[in-house]
Amino acid sequence: MGNCFSDVAGGQAAVGGTGTSHGNQSDGPNEAVDAFLKSRGYQGLYSQIELSLSATSLRDRDVLSKSDPMAVLYSKEKDGSLKELSRTEVVLNSLNPKWITKYTMAYYFETVQNLVFRVYDIDTQFHNQDVKMLKLEEQDFLGEASCTLAQIVTKSDRSLTVDLVCGEQSSRQAHAQKFGKLTVFAEESISSKTTVELRLRCSELESKDLFSKSDPFLVVSKATESGIVVPICKTEVIKNDHSPNWKPVFLNIQQIGSKENPLIIECYDFNSNGKHSLLGKIQKSLLDLEKLHSAGVGANLFIPTAIGPKQESKVLKSQLYVESYSEKIQYTFLDYLASGYELNFMVAIDFTASNGNPRLPDSLHYIDPSGRPNAYQRAILDVGEVLQFYDTDKRFPAWGFGARPIDGPVSHCFNLNGSSSYCEVEGIQGIMMAYMSALHNVSLAGPTLFGPVINSAAHIASQSLTNHERKYFVLLIITDGVITDLQETKDALVQAADLPLSILIVGVGGADFKEMEILDADKGERLESTTGRVAARDIVQFVPLRDVQNGDVSVVQSLLAELPSQLLEYMRFRKIQPTSS
Repeated sequence: MGNCFSDVAGGQAAVGGTGTSHGNQSDGPNEAVDAFLKSRGYQGLYSQIELSLSATSLRDRDVLSKSDPMAVLYSKEKDGSLKELSRTEVVLNSLNPKWITKYTMAYYFETVQNLVFRVYDIDTQFHNQDVKMLKLEEQDFLGEASCTLAQIVTKSDRSLTVDLVCGEQSSRQAHAQKFGKLTVFAEESISSKTTVELRLRCSELESKDLFSKSDPFLVVSKATESGIVVPICKTEVIKNDHSPNWKPVFLNIQQIGSKENPLIIECYDFNSNGKHSLLGKIQKSLLDLEKLHSAGVGANLFIPTAIGPKQESKVLKSQLYVESYSEKIQYTFLDYLASGYELNFMVAIDFTASNGNPRLPDSLHYIDPSGRPNAYQRAILDVGEVLQFYDTDKRFPAWGFGARPIDGPVSHCFNLNGSSSYCEVEGIQGIMMAYMSALHNVSLAGPTLFGPVINSAAHIASQSLTNHERKYFVLLIITDGVITDLQETKDALVQAADLPLSILIVGVGGADFKEMEILDADKGERLESTTGRVAARDIVQFVPLRDVQNGDVSVVQSLLAELPSQLLEYMRFRKIQPTSS
């Protein structure tokens, strides 16, 4: 599920945020307790999208009158099957219908959501039937169209017009017969944007550490109808403090359900091993929290003392205070897309010798004659498949590192296309072709250095920023091993954190990726450069391919789910608003 499409990311970005409002505040990153939250079911936010349909120049299948069209919306599943989502009403006697029935669906950035639309002429004898009861095989088929949800929401007016063709087979033909046009309009639900900003503090927290005070942070959760508690927001960690005053957190009304729904606020003592100690908890709705703020009083935390039907608890001296409470409409990820912002995809591939001889089947770079993609190809396809819809020209910078080009020294950043003057390739297939060509034209070498490719990506992002372009860049680094320029990489990342850039790292093979996890900064310490400068924000996401390739969560979802919130964090950092072009 996507994460923080509204500016609720501000609260999550506060984990290890950059402010200094409190003397003991941790300089930890956004991801300080992410692993803990995800282990408890934290999934983040998504956007609710309402789809409206209209059509023009439909075929006329009736003899004495015009067609009576109805549209049916399907989602196309991974196996190619269609799942019906909704049907519109029947519009009588019209070849240019504007259907009133809307369909609301969740938009997830990190997945490709394929949609199929079919239009039918409903026979007169069925006009008095509920549309849900109609047998489609008994109706006249007028045409079919398909697209992805991303293709709709990336349009400046969130409207996409596509040709209706006679079935899926014809739609793949270069000169398929057209049967009119279908227009899909997407509107983001206002509840996706309504956000409550809270600033919370606690007093007289108990100590769980022997030789120092606790390192507290808050987790805000909601209880589902089934009773499962799902975390939805978190604060930063404040070190060595029993009266912490945290940065604001942002709670999305859509995610909570309503202001009356109970929230569970838990205070934990942070431990780097991930086994955080509960300091106390409290259950309050947003309405309750608003009243606490208005009255200027605190509420006592409690701690469970028994598990079971009795669920006894001990009331603590520790109290929770609401220092500030406000509601506002926040800019969303989709607002920035609608104002013309693009996500530009870049890729860097590890060609070091530890990958193994590409000609041998046990190599990570082995190209299987059967067409089965290797780990590098799979990562490129999975990430590129999602990001390509957010890049209009689909010209992607592509580099290799850790190899020796023919008759040359080892290069730690060479153009994958073999050119000495430009690094871009055409489309995802262009990356794949350049990758396979490079395997024949370079000798695998080493060591593994990230600094040069990060600096190349940062240079492009910096130029774009200087030219006032509406672009945010995403660099995918695919690697099999331990990097040998850790501090140089940290230096490059600290510099890059000021730019419109995020970096996704996929680890392939069985190497030890502990240093990658340091770059991902999920232990509570933000990256620091050689000169002592601390990164303005966390821009790295890392995932070992082996951890997710056999699970329910794909590598794409693991990597991409945080991108919208990273873009929003950058926009707030730069104070950029999604104004019209």
